[in-house]
Amino acid sequence: MDSKFNFMNDLINKNHQAFHEYKNIKWLSPYLAEMEEVKRNNLLKSFSSKVNWSFKNTKPWINQISKGCELCGQGEWSCLFITGRCNANCFYCPASQQSDDMPMAQQLTFENPNEYADFINYFNFKGCSFSGGEPFLVYEKVLEFLKVIRKNCDSDLYIWMYTNGIIGTEDKFKKLADLGINEVRFDIGATNYKIDTIKRASGIIENITVEIPMDPDKTSLIKELIPQLEDLGVTNLNLHQMRLTSFNVDKLLSRNYTYLHGEHPTVLESELAALEIIHFVDANNHKIGVNYCAFQYKNRFQKAGYRSKVLDTIKPAENITENGYILNIYGSETDEFNRNLMSDSINDLILSGTVQKIMVSEFLENYKKYEFVIIDFYGISITDKMDISSHSDSVTLENRKFELESGRIVEPLVIGKEKLEKLAALMNDAENQEIPQDDDLSMFWKYYIIEKDFRPYF
Repeated sequence: MDSKFNFMNDLINKNHQAFHEYKNIKWLSPYLAEMEEVKRNNLLKSFSSKVNWSFKNTKPWINQISKGCELCGQGEWSCLFITGRCNANCFYCPASQQSDDMPMAQQLTFENPNEYADFINYFNFKGCSFSGGEPFLVYEKVLEFLKVIRKNCDSDLYIWMYTNGIIGTEDKFKKLADLGINEVRFDIGATNYKIDTIKRASGIIENITVEIPMDPDKTSLIKELIPQLEDLGVTNLNLHQMRLTSFNVDKLLSRNYTYLHGEHPTVLESELAALEIIHFVDANNHKIGVNYCAFQYKNRFQKAGYRSKVLDTIKPAENITENGYILNIYGSETDEFNRNLMSDSINDLILSGTVQKIMVSEFLENYKKYEFVIIDFYGISITDKMDISSHSDSVTLENRKFELESGRIVEPLVIGKEKLEKLAALMNDAENQEIPQDDDLSMFWKYYIIEKDFRPYF
């Protein structure tokens, strides 16, 4: 079996372990996958030159895209989940929406808005958002955080809020606008696609977006609503790909959806419907901006962007990979390496100086002189869990201290001389290379770059 097959097989096995309902899930079969890919390819081919592709061809969009969406993919955005409670009951929601948790961003809790403003400033985020749950359920807390952020952070910081709008009033939207909110995003799926809530914000909020998981059963309705949304001043329609989680599995499985294997299972028909909406807007010359937020985009770019942001701020280095990890390379010009040695033995080689640390640029210029190299990927994360034992340092903000956790992302890779030319070629032109067939090089590829393009369906 080649590495690409192994990679996909591992994802299938993880999904199998994650869902005890696995056998009852309607997975896309290899026999039907080719036919569904033809459907997707035909939709993509139907797009005119007005359709743009961003983030390594994982985000198609037309007319315009929200500034917040651009910042998201660049790792320049912090999302504050200001409550875990919600007053809607959307069948597609991937979270529990049952608990009124402390505000949290990037897995860090922020009870005090001054702490969160410090966090934004320390990492120089260009945008932040309020999400949930439903932020209007803790409206006064939203106002408190918004006031402090606008007072203490850069005036150019782009701020938006997600809401179902159910309890949003004109007065509440006016207060948000007066305090400097830039954009409000409405999930109209929570209101059975009624747009009265948007009418209350129209003419008050600077930028209004509709952001919904794309329910394939509502494709025709969305097409009918687009002219009405444009009349209300809605500038953007963000369509997310539905995904299966432990919180929505029972509700989603009651519908006749087909599921795709991946890092998390996603709904095939949701993707095809989102692309169909882009085609509709394109073919009918509508002015609304439509952006398809595919899970493959979110999974690759949101996580890598934040990892890179942390490293760029805390430990700037030449050898930060596109995927947001520190790449350490150790090489030997003389000794043949016993590839059966365990990780501890590799550590001994590094500490003893048997292998020398080399820069990426140095390796690329002189890879032919090495007998083997050791590839070591490291990551750094921030935590507010004070009981950790592996942290190596801390970050102190004006109002808060966070611990740093660092460690290997994967066991060190030993690349022998016979593979070094291919390794150098991969590093020089990783953008245009698919996953390598060799196991070691495929593992390197996985952590070195961000995968481009949509994957085949099977």
